[in-house]
Amino acid sequence: MTVLILHVKRKYFDEIKAGTKKEEYRLAKPYWLTRLSSRYLNSIVILKGYPSFHMLRSNNRIDFPWNGYEEKTITHPEFGKYPVDVYAIKLEA
Repeated sequence: MTVLILHVKRKYFDEIKAGTKKEEYRLAKPYWLTRLSSRYLNSIVILKGYPSFHMLRSNNRIDFPWNGYEEKTITHPEFGKYPVDVYAIKLEA
């Protein structure tokens, strides 16, 4: 079993937990392509920030099954004012 762990800011963690954010974006770079292309991935763990080991409680963590990703071009404040290519990781139960 291989798990993809993604650290996100509190704002995005809260949106994911509320169900309003259905995708997590990562820049389309070789590093992320290698991680996302693993045929052994079967789950995703979303962590709020970079919690210390004793803070890895259920209120700082959300688990999802692996549902793949799509390549997209988006404009998003986290990536600047110009469109960028991203991998949109699907966050669906």
